[in-house]
Amino acid sequence: MQLEQEELEIDLKELFFELLSHWKILTVSTIMAAAIALVASKFILVPQYESTSALYVLSNSITSLADIQIGSSLTNDYIVVVKGRPILDQVIENLNLDETYDSLEDRITLENPADSRILEITVRDTDPNRAKVIADEMASVASDYISIKMDQSAPTTIQNGYADGEPVSPHVGMNTLIGAIVGFLLAAAIITISYLLDDTIMTDEDVEQKLGMNLLGSLPEVTSDDNRKDSRRKKKKKRKQSA
Repeated sequence: MQLEQEELEIDLKELFFELLSHWKILTVSTIMAAAIALVASKFILVPQYESTSALYVLSNSITSLADIQIGSSLTNDYIVVVKGRPILDQVIENLNLDETYDSLEDRITLENPADSRILEITVRDTDPNRAKVIADEMASVASDYISIKMDQSAPTTIQNGYADGEPVSPHVGMNTLIGAIVGFLLAAAIITISYLLDDTIMTDEDVEQKLGMNLLGSLPEVTSDDNRKDSRRKKKKKRKQSA
């Protein structure tokens, strides 16, 4: 186990220096991926806007603490009702929206802030004005539906939607950072795989590690300079012998 751990540490060290030797590739890959993510976020992805309307759930006549507690419980029930098909279909019909119930449902978020009797209806859309109109219509239809169908006091609209908000997506900075990380990891993965699949024997240690054989000796590498020196020596010897 100790030998295996030592070999693993050596391999990791070699892998680190292998990655370090390809720092130019890693840098270029990181910059290119970040640039692609930046361009896509700014010029390709469609901005998304959100608008929020709010309903206040409480009976008109409050006589006890129980009435307030009932209002809190009703808020949780209304979350299910407001996103139900009858209300969404009515909103689609009233606004002549060219979409289905499922597509509208996916763009609506309902929230109940902690310890409150407020129901927030948030609509996401590519058009900020359309998001506001849908959010306001959702609050109006939901209030009427709850009053008629559930025989409860109609919730009061305490906040209408707005159309002057900034886009909530795409997040240009975050997408650029994610792109840079992905580019770096992709290049590092390719370099790592190439390193692991490379079985070329380069050093004495490679013979022992990759082939499992003990090295008895090695021959010095003969270079072109050595060949030139040998040829010069032979020529000098011949000249001496001829003299």
